[in-house]
Amino acid sequence: MPIRTSRSVGVLAEIALSVVVLAAVTGCASRSAPADSDTDRLTGRAQLVAAAWDGSAAAAAWRAGYYPRGEPVQLPKGGPHSEADKLAFKERKFVLRGELPVDEPRNGQVMWTGGGSLARPLEGAVRSYEGLADTHVDGRPHLTVTGAKPGRMTVITSRGSATVPAWLFSLDGYTTPLKRAAVLPSELPTSPIKAARDIPGHPLDRLVKITDHGRSVTVVALHGVCDDEAEVDVLETHGSVVLSAAVKGHGSGSTCTKQASLQQVTVELERPVGNRVLLDARTGRPVPYKGLDGISPP
Repeated sequence: MPIRTSRSVGVLAEIALSVVVLAAVTGCASRSAPADSDTDRLTGRAQLVAAAWDGSAAAAAWRAGYYPRGEPVQLPKGGPHSEADKLAFKERKFVLRGELPVDEPRNGQVMWTGGGSLARPLEGAVRSYEGLADTHVDGRPHLTVTGAKPGRMTVITSRGSATVPAWLFSLDGYTTPLKRAAVLPSELPTSPIKAARDIPGHPLDRLVKITDHGRSVTVVALHGVCDDEAEVDVLETHGSVVLSAAVKGHGSGSTCTKQASLQQVTVELERPVGNRVLLDARTGRPVPYKGLDGISPP
């Protein structure tokens, strides 16, 4: 089956998501684009990853499991009420001023809108709260949790939209709850291909979002402070979408620290992701998901 390779069609404004110090001060190499040999190796690697996954037992397990690809946390309706509340949620600043259920729940049902269901273990309210909250407030704006009860919410998954068990946390000052998915994701299948050790660059940091229509994917990629910007290539097959991160170019003859910045990059697909596996070319594994708020699924 023919495989199409396309370039990233857009790079979002670079934001200071994180800076990782990799080494001491050094000179940056001078080049305006990745070497052709590097590009060829990345393209060849992406093709190998797609070929290994398409039709594999790992792909079948992926399509049968529960893997969130949308926000596991939903704010109360109409929230946040203020910039302080918005900041508190972004920074995960919560204070508990009530009792949480201590009983450990059993399995719950994931029910897909398109049909099908799956029983999965659930996490308790206490563990869910601990995964939601950074309780080191230290005088910063915060949200006050007054209790929790079981309920359900809608989450985007690798198999489309699904309703899942959730904990509904009541917040002081809000009439509707904050929801956090309680169902635990399925264990990732063993990749049919090992990680590449001889490909330049870095794996993708994470998946941020897939738009509702499924043809636009935003990921976080790594690039050096001497580079122009990060870019992501996409290779599509009938069963896989393989993403390969690269950089456009380097500063000429300048001296700079070997630091790496995280940058959001959006790529457009030829057709919706659907139930295809979204893969990182370097790791040979599904791109890890962590949403816009930085909170991972339970």
